[in-house]
Amino acid sequence: MSKTLIKIGSRGSKLALWQAEWVQDQLQGKGLRVEIQKIKTTGDKILDVPLAKVGGKGLFVKEIEEALIRKEIDLAVHSMKDVPSEIPESLHLAAIPRREDPRDAVISRNGVKLADLPNEATIGTSSLRRQTQLAAFRPDLKFVMLRGNLDTRIRKLEEGNFDAIILAAAGLHRLGWKKLITEYLSPEIVLPAIGQGALGIECRRKDQETNTLIAFLNDSETVCTVSAERAMLIRLEGGCQVPIGGYSTLSEGRVTLKGLVASLDGKQIICESQTADASEASQLGIAVAESLLAKGADRILREIYEDD
Repeated sequence: MSKTLIKIGSRGSKLALWQAEWVQDQLQGKGLRVEIQKIKTTGDKILDVPLAKVGGKGLFVKEIEEALIRKEIDLAVHSMKDVPSEIPESLHLAAIPRREDPRDAVISRNGVKLADLPNEATIGTSSLRRQTQLAAFRPDLKFVMLRGNLDTRIRKLEEGNFDAIILAAAGLHRLGWKKLITEYLSPEIVLPAIGQGALGIECRRKDQETNTLIAFLNDSETVCTVSAERAMLIRLEGGCQVPIGGYSTLSEGRVTLKGLVASLDGKQIICESQTADASEASQLGIAVAESLLAKGADRILREIYEDD
């Protein structure tokens, strides 16, 4: 191999850097020289507005992808749930490493579980996906916008701004903050975001050398399950600011995908679950999406996009 230095593009948050450093460690273990280049994204710059109101797709990846296209970096490390359904034609997801815990987690101020929080408890989250499903579980809950890095969100909870906050378990695990978790939310209560818990390593399609160097990081099971979820998202033409959930599992060569689309007010939640052979993961995602659309998700999504 002729490359003397691999440059990784990453957001500058503590979690994003942990993820980039993990990839860096894996590559350095193969004897490669690797450095990380921090890149500020649109999503990092706008912290006082809910993501759903910012609009657009790829708020946390666009600037990093642009640096990749300009060949300022060789690869990008993303949280898969931030990767939009469509990526630039010259780029692709070259590797998806083994997935962390995909569930959402509750951190409450006094260690009180979600079901036992007081009436009209305040929940910190800006995720429409989380809000709509939690509202169905407990209609009395009050949701308050919570943006920022994980440590910022946890600090705001400790300062007494909320009774509890909802975060992705994977990030807490990666940063060694597992002990802060009050409880994990089962997918039956809150279906995770598409690709939640997985990392996506993006590369230029024509950069065969880098593609070959990172191929060992690919985990076939995670690729299968995330492919089903993303195929559903692509068919729904959904972005990460729309209340869409999807979670796929693989067992004995069969992949099962549960998908969800909710209205912004949480009054309508449409679900669908199907199973197929692992070799048909992408087709399964499309089939689940088609069923959701037929059940009324098409009208919900149309109304959301028309309001944008």
